[in-house]
Amino acid sequence: MKKFLIKVILFIAPVILLAVPLDYGLSYLLRQSDLYPGELEVWNDIYNSNANCDIAIYGSSRAWVQIDPKIIADTLGGSAYNFGVDGHNFRLEYLRHLELLKHNNKPKTIIFSVDIFTLQKRKDLYQFEQFLPFMLWNKNVQKYTSNYEGFTSTDYMLPLIRYAGKTSALNNCLKILIKGKPAHKYRDHGYRPENSKWNEDLAAAKKKQEHYIVKFDTATIHLFEQFIEECKSQNISLILVYAPEYIEGQKYIGNRKEVLDTFRNFSEKYHLPFFDYSNDSICFDKNLFYNSMHLNQTGAERFSSELAHDIKMNNNKALSNLR
Repeated sequence: MKKFLIKVILFIAPVILLAVPLDYGLSYLLRQSDLYPGELEVWNDIYNSNANCDIAIYGSSRAWVQIDPKIIADTLGGSAYNFGVDGHNFRLEYLRHLELLKHNNKPKTIIFSVDIFTLQKRKDLYQFEQFLPFMLWNKNVQKYTSNYEGFTSTDYMLPLIRYAGKTSALNNCLKILIKGKPAHKYRDHGYRPENSKWNEDLAAAKKKQEHYIVKFDTATIHLFEQFIEECKSQNISLILVYAPEYIEGQKYIGNRKEVLDTFRNFSEKYHLPFFDYSNDSICFDKNLFYNSMHLNQTGAERFSSELAHDIKMNNNKALSNLR
């Protein structure tokens, strides 16, 4: 029995020793990609401690395509970075927050772009391949991604296992190895405006169902409140923002008032500023949107300027934190 165990160990040891550098190599190559779209660039800045900023912008795609950190920084002073996570709800936005604090200086102010999806929880791990280079032996990534459809427990613990069958990721690694990394970054300080005209996403959604009903996730609500309390204890000024939505898109959300009331309650309970742009003139100009939920580049620049001005005029506490 003893000889058998020794043979097993002698067989496994080289495999493990080889798996670790191979895993590191694949992860290094994938990190150079600008896919998913540009999420890897933001994760790289976080893990390389290149995401230090005075003002952090959080949220989903309604953050990273709509709030220009340069306009925010130029108006309010200090530096700014947009950490918006494409297609995800608060749970993954909170993961990015935790990793930011672990590897960078804490921001003085957080501008949080909340929306109808913030307090929901999707079943699938959208664009799950963005986590491949960073998830091995990472407890935070495992905690906040493992209860989605996507990965198994061994993917977080054993080198190379998670890359098995990930054809798209492996093809990207090969592409980077042969052609090198992209010449230009997809995002600039986490931000990339969408220079597109109106599409038919809203019309397509209405054909499927008359109204969309937001389904709140209780655990996510509790986590959001925990986040608010943590910001307070760490002396981080937190500003809640509900960005403009096209007026016809607002009508499509059956319980939109309930969503807004939830954030208003957070604002009142924790004494947080809440800037709600639901009735702003932007919401009535279709030319400023590329779908009902997202502003195009012209709309994003206008909104960013308006938001920065409103914060400057109405929120002395957050600004004093920046000095």
